Order: sequence, then C-alpha cells, then structure tokens
Amino acid sequence: MSESALLADLDVLGIASQCHEHSAVFTVEESADLHAAIAGLHTKNLFLKDAGGQFWLVTVRHDLRVDLKALASVVGSKKLSFGKPEDMEALLGITPGAVTPLAAINDTAGAVRVVLDRALAAAATVNVHPLRNTATLGLSGADLCTALRHWGHDPMLADIPERT
Repeated sequence: MSESALLADLDVLGIASQCHEHSAVFTVEESADLHAAIAGLHTKNLFLKDAGGQFWLVTVRHDLRVDLKALASVVGSKKLSFGKPEDMEALLGITPGAVTPLAAINDTAGAVRVVLDRALAAAATVNVHPLRNTATLGLSGADLCTALRHWGHDPMLADIPERT
C-alpha cells in the first residue's frame, strides 16, 4: 500500500497525525537531531524471526537496548534473530531504514506479529515512519493501537527487557 493510501486510511479512522519531512535516516544515531526537533517519543523497530518461523515487528523507544534473549520469553517465542530484508519487503512492503509499525497495513495475511513497548502505547505522541525514512509521522500511542487493530494486528503490549 502506498503512503497516500495509508494516510487516507488513518484519516477515515479519525486518527490525527503530524508529518515532518526530513533527509533520509537509516539508524537511530542518524536521527538524533530529529529527536530534539520533533516532540514526542521516538522509536526504533526490530524485524525479527523466531526459531519456529514466526515473524515479529517489535517497536520500542529509540534509546532502549533490547535483550533479544529475554524478549523471546516475554513474547512467548523461541530464540529470536533478525529477519532478512527480503522477507521484510515481501511481508511488510518496506525496506531496512523505513521500518515502522504502520507497515502492518501491508501484511494482509497476518504473517507478522506486532509488539509495542507498553510505554509507547500510552504516549501522547509516538513518532514513526510513514512507510519511508524521509519523514516522521507523529500520532498518539492509542491511535497507533487503533490503526493496528483495524488492520488485523492487535498489538501485543509488553514491557520490553533491556540489555545491561
């Protein structure tokens, strides 16, 4: 699905959002300046696959260092590892650098389980990519959950374990 179709769908759902255009960013480190300029919680996303073949899209605060080993037990999975870019593109219609929970709109088969850091779901503003890494879209955590449910991806809200 295109970004314009995504934004139209959010509009139909009555979800308010604010879009901020910027240069392409591929990593959390590259987006540090944006964090100071754009209010709200910023995110990073992990596209994962478990030992049983289940795909996961985990969205957390940008500064959280995720403990993948502990995360597996939190989400009720076996060993987690990073998914392949070609699987991400086939299932979510996005490429590395543009990963976003909003890409769940493209997973009409429900092949990817979505996990949100509980703090994000409760936030007044969560900043995510709108299917591309040259913009940041701010919306409430509650609205993000509403959109995900609408697209058939009831997000698992979890306290994400941090690597120490």
